[in-house]
Amino acid sequence: MPDYAVVGKGLPKLDASGKAIGQSRYVADMSFPNMLHAKILRSPYPHARILNVDTSRARSLKGVKAVITGKDILPVKYGIVPFAADQHALCIGKVRHPGDSVAAVAAIDEDIAEEALNLIKVDYEILPAVFDPEESMKPGAPIIHEGVENNTSVRLIKNFGDVDQGFKDSDVIREDRYRTQPNNHAPIEPHGCISIWHPENKVTIWCSTQIPFFLRRNLAKVVGLEERDVRVVKTIVGGGFGQKIDMFASDVCATLLSRMTCRPVKVVINREEVFLSTRQRHPMIITVKTGAKKDGTFMAQHFTLIADGGGYNSTAPLVITLSAYFLMIPYILRNLRYEGAHVYTNKPVGGAMRGHGIPQARFAVESHLDQLARDLKMDPVEMRLKNALYVGFKHPAQYRINTCGFKDALEAAAKGINWKEKKGTGVGMAGSAFPCGVKNMSHIGAGGIVEINIDGGVNILSGASDIGQGTETVLAQIAAEELGTRYENVRVTAADTGITPLDAGTFGSGVTFRAGNAMRAAAADARRQLQEVVADKLEANPDDLVFRDDRVYVKGSPDKGMGFTDAIKYYRYLDKPMPIVGRGFYMPDAAEPTTLLKEDGNFSVAYTFMAQAAEVAVDKETGQVELNGIATAHDCGFMLNPLNVEGQLEGSVAGGLGMAFYEDQPHVDGEYLNPNFLDYKLPTSFEMPKKIVSLPIETFEPLGPFGAKESGEGNQVATAPAIANAVFDAVGVQIKELPLTPERVLKALEEKKGGAG
Repeated sequence: MPDYAVVGKGLPKLDASGKAIGQSRYVADMSFPNMLHAKILRSPYPHARILNVDTSRARSLKGVKAVITGKDILPVKYGIVPFAADQHALCIGKVRHPGDSVAAVAAIDEDIAEEALNLIKVDYEILPAVFDPEESMKPGAPIIHEGVENNTSVRLIKNFGDVDQGFKDSDVIREDRYRTQPNNHAPIEPHGCISIWHPENKVTIWCSTQIPFFLRRNLAKVVGLEERDVRVVKTIVGGGFGQKIDMFASDVCATLLSRMTCRPVKVVINREEVFLSTRQRHPMIITVKTGAKKDGTFMAQHFTLIADGGGYNSTAPLVITLSAYFLMIPYILRNLRYEGAHVYTNKPVGGAMRGHGIPQARFAVESHLDQLARDLKMDPVEMRLKNALYVGFKHPAQYRINTCGFKDALEAAAKGINWKEKKGTGVGMAGSAFPCGVKNMSHIGAGGIVEINIDGGVNILSGASDIGQGTETVLAQIAAEELGTRYENVRVTAADTGITPLDAGTFGSGVTFRAGNAMRAAAADARRQLQEVVADKLEANPDDLVFRDDRVYVKGSPDKGMGFTDAIKYYRYLDKPMPIVGRGFYMPDAAEPTTLLKEDGNFSVAYTFMAQAAEVAVDKETGQVELNGIATAHDCGFMLNPLNVEGQLEGSVAGGLGMAFYEDQPHVDGEYLNPNFLDYKLPTSFEMPKKIVSLPIETFEPLGPFGAKESGEGNQVATAPAIANAVFDAVGVQIKELPLTPERVLKALEEKKGGAG
């Protein structure tokens, strides 16, 4: 790997100290003069027609300044994917899940707003509801959205190769059925915003969001403004994980209430609202059928998936598409038939959550592969190595694989857990892959601006959203490296649609790839302007100048040069325009996921590969599972900041651990029983494995900024199946439903005693 001065170093995050001492300001900490507080009235029913909303008593309460219902909004539906838009900010006609938004109140303080909600009288006609996606698909099931056949909003059938012939050529065929549960993202910071409607019919909204430019587009659409009249300022985000991708009723209601009152309006929802009214990981029912040769070669696979979407679509087309296409990676699979369906139920809404449909699919596939390995009497690691994808493979789904460290990751994870010595005592393996950003509708590129000031300070502007993963830190490192200046000299302004360039937002692990490439191009553009002038001074060819360690010098002659600040002074004294401004833009050369509903294509510029091995001990008397260790190996390209990468890998293990063992949302009639941090079982530091071995696999991705790829999100995908396979290895029977509770372990052991497989 090249020797860089700034990138590749484990530098602390730019915002670390502010967060550590409590100085960082979240939406809940912000205030404006004359500001009002808003609360949202939500449906207690899973499915009901709204007959009448009487707000008269609420309006007459002292301190209440405005009340709105579905009658006060434009009848414009919104959603992440335009053609799947199916939701109003406040319900018009009927509610479709407990927690659906019905009305909103703005008052001089939160207590009065809350009291006003209790004074609103809503007359409902209770409608039949359905909570199981398989039941929802049957003829005669309650209709959740009119005109949607069998409550199935998205259906995708994909065929690669000749699946029937592949099964005919197989020596062993196996089929298994799996279920995954709903998970909540559980960000420490609930969703919030402050909106100000200006007299000139323009809006500024400060919001805890992952996608400022998407939010600008959707908000403008539903309040009847042009995008140019809406400014979204991303505040510090206290956790997102995909849940803060969508626009919510709080964003729209704050804006409309501000318009009505001519005052700033603030909404911060509570924890129960986060669970009931935002988004969750889609529960899925998955069947996997695989055919293989005696030597373990995969010949064909048939995969069916039903995603429980709850009351609305959110990211429905994307989750169904990504689940399909990531079955074609990280293994060689020439023949695949995929049948996927996104189904409405009267439960809270499914949406993007870390991995976005891939964790559920890979849990099923990776668990199923261990069953197949047992049938073939093969070691699960050896079977995975035999079928591992490699650079140069002509992919049937038209993927372009530039770099692939999957085999290295499998071998490293196996070694890290001491696989050969411990096989049969409770060890499991799982593999996966992930994109380095995907395209998404109109906001698919990223821009960067670099300003070199007269004092040698560097300002960089990016539309990218840092939600805790260290984006701003990495962008500062990239700019500093390209300019040859110190990291400490760089100041970042980000994610403000009024002043920063376009960016797609934080999703699909593409921020470093998109924004990083754009920022490097912008820094190179600014450096070029400086080096052309300095080259005359040093009597050298511009291309022979080196920018490094806060100096500019001639290649091969370090003494022939000047300091970075001196170079800027020389540039300025020639009456050149200041600041020096460089611009960059990056557009990924890939197909959009939504187009893959109809055609095949390469939907990511690059792909990361990862493997995890887990070691468990199972108490067969109590069903308790103890996670003794995780070895996680991730092909992440060149690590721009190893400290960040390590944190991402370990954090992903924590998230996957929750999916595997603890997190679930049981319901009665669509209403969750545990919408709080007391009853929702999140893993804490006490539940983390005794040992985590992080094993970054560095490959050099030619299309990534300085050779970098994604790290972190994809890593979480392999955690739950690795743990499940370790339990399978320990007790000899597979548990096919998450989470892996003691009750399910004991039930599986009882079935084993009774002769069930």
